[in-house]
Amino acid sequence: MKKFSELRDKSKAAAAEFRGKRSIRAYVWMYFMFFTIFILILLWLFQYFFLESYYRSAKVRDITEAANKIIRAYGTEDQDIINRSLAFDNNLCIAITDEMGNPLVMENNMGAYSFLDKEVRNGYGIYFFRMISKLKRSDEGYITNITQSENFKSKEIFYCTSVYTEDSDTQAYLFIESSIEPIDSTVSIIREQLIYITIILFELAFIVTMFISKRLSRPIVNITETAKKFGGGDYSVDFNGQGYREIEELSTVLNNAKNEIQKVSDLRKDLIANISHDLRTPLTMVKAYAEMIRDLSGDNPVKRQEHIQVIIDEADRLSNLVNNLLELSKLESGNVELNLTDFSVVDKLNDCMTRYKLLIEQNGYDIKYISDEDRIITADIEKLDQVIYNFINNAINYSGDEKVIRIRQINKPDVVRIEVIDNGKGISKELLPKIFDRYYRDAKYKRDVVGTGLGLSICQEILKKHGFAYGVQSEEGKGSTFWFEVKIAKTESKTVQRMESRLTLSGEEQ
Repeated sequence: MKKFSELRDKSKAAAAEFRGKRSIRAYVWMYFMFFTIFILILLWLFQYFFLESYYRSAKVRDITEAANKIIRAYGTEDQDIINRSLAFDNNLCIAITDEMGNPLVMENNMGAYSFLDKEVRNGYGIYFFRMISKLKRSDEGYITNITQSENFKSKEIFYCTSVYTEDSDTQAYLFIESSIEPIDSTVSIIREQLIYITIILFELAFIVTMFISKRLSRPIVNITETAKKFGGGDYSVDFNGQGYREIEELSTVLNNAKNEIQKVSDLRKDLIANISHDLRTPLTMVKAYAEMIRDLSGDNPVKRQEHIQVIIDEADRLSNLVNNLLELSKLESGNVELNLTDFSVVDKLNDCMTRYKLLIEQNGYDIKYISDEDRIITADIEKLDQVIYNFINNAINYSGDEKVIRIRQINKPDVVRIEVIDNGKGISKELLPKIFDRYYRDAKYKRDVVGTGLGLSICQEILKKHGFAYGVQSEEGKGSTFWFEVKIAKTESKTVQRMESRLTLSGEEQ
């Protein structure tokens, strides 16, 4: 109880410390808002600050692609069709001239206001000679130049590159003119829309974030509230986390932990109650017979001897209880080392049977050992002795009025199965999983034989320490069978395998 109170106090202190920290709801809201702000910053950067420069770069890229198509079609039958299509689709003025400025190809979709069209028809001006001069100094193979149109408020882009043909050694030049559309009005519309989008997105993000954060945090808050009740000692709570797989898995784990803790708590209560009862009875007997010796039988040697023997027996009972508790504690803590040896299973079981001769003769018990072929097994002989005796004593306590008990040996390829069978009232299916619990006793049955209630728990720990399989089979009204399987010694296992091989071969020869 003291440890439980300390744990509860620590939980309260931890809860007080956590109150000063942000909740998961606040974190979800904060991260989502940061994400929204980041998206808006990107939108403003690309749509407000970089829109014009991006548009011009895209225009240059489109004109460059058109120039490549024009150069590839130059001198072919499809030249006029391709040039006309490109000029129409991209609103271009296309001109291919020789070095003297004489037009070789001309396609104008910009109308009479095209600067390039006028210059080509009237002869090169200084502007175009400068472009050719720059082209010759350029390493990229083409140049672009953006100028303010004299006829329009918009700017125009001029593109110049060299053109070569396989049929002629004459140097030619490709000029392309295109108007950069007036995007000021478009930009202003986009920026105005961006303001509205920002306001709407902020409001929507706030509402959605509040909803999502509340939905995410609600099952965790519910589990936390349930955990507080559970920490206060309420084992009737149920961890219910619906909505998300991870939360449901956490709820399942917590419910399993709660059930185990509740089982331990109930077991602790039963343990204290049972130990108190088992301690009180012999102590009462010791006190009573000590008083009888003092007051009544002190001068009577015969009665005094009887009373002293009772005191010794009760003291032995107390000693056995304490020793069993200590032994179980050692086994559970893993501080016990096994002393493994090889020995005969038949000799061991026959030795066990000799200790029950007096019980068979005086109390009418029908206890028999059904043996199989002898096998050499490997185990801690003293610990295995405990398991066998505990199983047999448990069968005696619950054997019923017929008092029939059978110890059966069943040989398997790598193990020897030992079963202890009684014909008592049996164990219900609901109680079978609890039968090996520490100090567990079925309330329906009362033992006539003195015991500590720890025998099966000790058996379980010993068998687990050995790594042996074990279990119980029972049906109400038909008795119970407690069993375990001991590993055959390595040398014995090889011998058995050789014998089986010989039997198989002899059978095939026949």
